[in-house]
Amino acid sequence: MSDITFKNEPARLYFPFLAGFYDRVAQPLAWVAFRVAIGGLLAIEGWPKITHPMGQVGFVENLHFYPGWLWSPTLAAIQFFGGILIVLGLFTRAAALANAVMLAITIVFHYTHPYGHAFLTPAGIEALTTHAEFFTSAAQRRLADGGHAFLELAQGKAEQDSWFWAGGAFLFAAFGGRYFALDNMMKKIF
Repeated sequence: MSDITFKNEPARLYFPFLAGFYDRVAQPLAWVAFRVAIGGLLAIEGWPKITHPMGQVGFVENLHFYPGWLWSPTLAAIQFFGGILIVLGLFTRAAALANAVMLAITIVFHYTHPYGHAFLTPAGIEALTTHAEFFTSAAQRRLADGGHAFLELAQGKAEQDSWFWAGGAFLFAAFGGRYFALDNMMKKIF
């Protein structure tokens, strides 16, 4: 099996003389960089969940995953340790598939349970303006509209991040770690 995931046929390129560069340099570096980005971000996002493994019991039970005491640490481990495995390219397909399924559920959750349109009720906005001494200037700016703009931004970020991570995880579940992955080294040893 060739180590070239997507062969760059010179006849199909704008600059045919770069085919070798694309195959031997650009593609391997891009593949590894994307693997590190997907796995690294999953591990970073999973770290707080690993340090507090029961912190999502209520959340997972709201998604009808029972018992929460089992699913909360399981999902934390999938995200954190799976992210590290993706970075290393070790058991890449299994780790990526587990994360991809989890992230697909996360996408559905973000669309069916949006953050809402405001933190503050009209009375809260009035309290913000009449008792400004209790709020920092940054809080006053962010909450002047009741938090609508902030929540819209947070909702969009949550949806975009979930799509990005899910797409990347599905890609690695389909193709494996490929370049510079420990999976490849293990195949050579065994």
